[in-house]
Amino acid sequence: MPDMTLEMKIGGVVSGMDEAGRGPLCGDVVASVVIIPDPALVEGPLKGINDSKRLSERRLLAFRDAIMEHCVVSVGSASPQEIDEINILNATFLAMRRAVSGLSGVVPDHILVDGNRIPKGLPCPATAVVKGDSKSCSIAAASIVAKVERDSRMAALDAEFPGYGWGRNAGYPTAEHYEAIARLGITPHHRRSFKGVVRD
Repeated sequence: MPDMTLEMKIGGVVSGMDEAGRGPLCGDVVASVVIIPDPALVEGPLKGINDSKRLSERRLLAFRDAIMEHCVVSVGSASPQEIDEINILNATFLAMRRAVSGLSGVVPDHILVDGNRIPKGLPCPATAVVKGDSKSCSIAAASIVAKVERDSRMAALDAEFPGYGWGRNAGYPTAEHYEAIARLGITPHHRRSFKGVVRD
């Protein structure tokens, strides 16, 4: 279970950052940055917070609401067109920088970034934390916000572009999604640079 050990060790205003949507064939890649202002929150409204992939949809939404209420949160994204232009890694870093720049009047003293790479151009020092969403509560909170935001965007697009199953598969490369691409073609929201989206 994640805890606040890393945040407390570093001290000051520490934020967690994570992304959702690197692997799908379509849609934005979304990043979130979260500052938990009081460690006591993880024994209160954020008690039991965990990696977004380990939570049921009900708990995911409940934690998202609690995070939005009690924490400092910002979300950034990069579009499919940006992903195709600069590649998914650079687009993910772009989304992360946008998330940090969107923090209202707050510049963290340190950022904990999920994974093994740190985007350039951050306004403060940062530490990459492999499997960070299972180690740091701040990163876990960011993973929850990013996932819920991205899933909601794909659900909205599913209503606009029915037939691809985006409300179920969130744009990931499932058999249903590939079959729909073959049958219906691609949309403006597909990542044309991803294998299997545009046929040779």
